[in-house]
Amino acid sequence: MKNYFAESLWSPQGWTRGARLAVAAGRIAAAADGHGERLGRCVLPGMPNLHSHAFQRAMAGLAEKQTNSSDSFWTWRETMYAFAGRIGPEDLQAIAAQLYVEMLEAGYTQVCEFHYLHHQPDGKRYADPAAMSLALIEAAREAGIGLTLLPTLYMTGGFDGRPLSERQRRFGFDVDGYLSLLQQLVNVENAALRIGVALHSLRAVPEKAMREVLAAELTRGMPVHVHIAEQIGEVQDCLALRNARPVEWLLDNLPVDARWCLVHATHMSAQETQRLAQSGAVAGLCPTTEANLGDGLFPLKAYIDENGALGIGSDSHISVSPVEELRWLEYGQRLATRHRNIAVSVANHSVGETLFAAALRGGAQAAGVGVGAIAADARADFIVLDDDSALLAGRDEASLIDTFLFAGNANLVRHVMVGGDWVVRDFRHRDRERIAARYRATVERLAARV
Repeated sequence: MKNYFAESLWSPQGWTRGARLAVAAGRIAAAADGHGERLGRCVLPGMPNLHSHAFQRAMAGLAEKQTNSSDSFWTWRETMYAFAGRIGPEDLQAIAAQLYVEMLEAGYTQVCEFHYLHHQPDGKRYADPAAMSLALIEAAREAGIGLTLLPTLYMTGGFDGRPLSERQRRFGFDVDGYLSLLQQLVNVENAALRIGVALHSLRAVPEKAMREVLAAELTRGMPVHVHIAEQIGEVQDCLALRNARPVEWLLDNLPVDARWCLVHATHMSAQETQRLAQSGAVAGLCPTTEANLGDGLFPLKAYIDENGALGIGSDSHISVSPVEELRWLEYGQRLATRHRNIAVSVANHSVGETLFAAALRGGAQAAGVGVGAIAADARADFIVLDDDSALLAGRDEASLIDTFLFAGNANLVRHVMVGGDWVVRDFRHRDRERIAARYRATVERLAARV
């Protein structure tokens, strides 16, 4: 057992001064003995990242030239498909490990990996059908981040059931093949790895297949994630072919509950917003990616007022920062309403504390693991802010979280622990140089294939 002392430890219930922590076997013990090692002035729970497509980190910045006067998600997707077509298992491991190092240095300690690069670029199976999944598992192990791996079922190219395009073939599985993959991966679950279900979207997974996967004994109790209502075009297609809006259709036809995470859910009616909040499911919000793709704005205030669960993800990884995700979640609402301090609750008028607490709670729920809190028997994940930062000078406890989120772009995360192990000390990941060197070599090789 290792003992620690924090001058101020924050939880959604408030601040604890002079907090004593004990860590044993990677978890927070019920009681601590003595003062132990001093952690710092401000200790916070590590943040779960509930939505990631790891390979897209390597293409950040490559889709910022206009290709069409009506550039949108759909034109960006073609660039993404072309890039994805170059990546094999070793490439994916190198890219994901670099991304996970960046996540840890920014304060993320758990990531939900929404993974659909299953096969070779031409759609042929690898000798081991789990080769790409295992590359992600190994990347997370290297970096030391907790992983909820969400192998993705992807079957059709649209609501009309059209076959997958040539560029989508490597994503495809039938239901039997998909369940077989899940079973193989469940067999390697451990304290740092949770397996869950991802249904790519309503346009990519037919209703019958969704029901078959959800009815399987294997998937009972697993987290279930789905992209939904990200684009206006998706809403229009769903209305035309199913006579219902996407979130409306999902809530009417499938058993959506607290183990579900609806990623984006950007375009909802007032009734859909209320029903999603009441379902207990998590809205998985990715503000920097949604802004980068021109998706639109989530109805945040109405959703908070209905006590809806939410979390944050970095999705395409044009930014890898929980601070920026939470900041832009609030700023988008301010721009739309021309008012300030939108994301507050009756119980807490601090925007920073309201958003940070919500993202911890919703992220842990979506990940399906005991993270997001510094509490007895939770996994020992926490971050220590930089005592020496000028940005925190003169700030009392009531202002610390707001300052952390809204006082600039300097990284204030000094130390990071995951599962009882220090993975970041003094702002630097323990294996930063080796992982970064391999990443640079990988990306240079991929670029040479163009």
